[in-house]
Amino acid sequence: MAGRAGRVVFAFGLVACVLTGCVKAGEGAEVVRGTPSARTIPFDLYTHCGIDEARIGSTYYEAETPLSDGSGNPPEGWGNPTQRGTMTLESETEAVFTDDAGHEVKFRARPGASAFKRICA
Repeated sequence: MAGRAGRVVFAFGLVACVLTGCVKAGEGAEVVRGTPSARTIPFDLYTHCGIDEARIGSTYYEAETPLSDGSGNPPEGWGNPTQRGTMTLESETEAVFTDDAGHEVKFRARPGASAFKRICA
């Protein structure tokens, strides 16, 4: 009987942990509270020619509002060639990059894309 009681307590604890968002959704990712399907991963955003595209896994995304200094570089206050932050995958087609500097860029998946739109030199 003690074995069954132990399994019940373990199962209850596991369910409580899942409901409060303390279970990891994958290596380097975490469940975001309030949005059960969202997960956040550490992300180095390539910024060298401005902020326009991102590749997450095998999916290519484009920024809803591309950012640049007007000369094909990242805007003032962004790292170059990359900016370290996190990418929150809000759905299969939407992602949001944020960092400690307060930057936020929303991205949308490009259905059927198998490469970046533009290769930056």
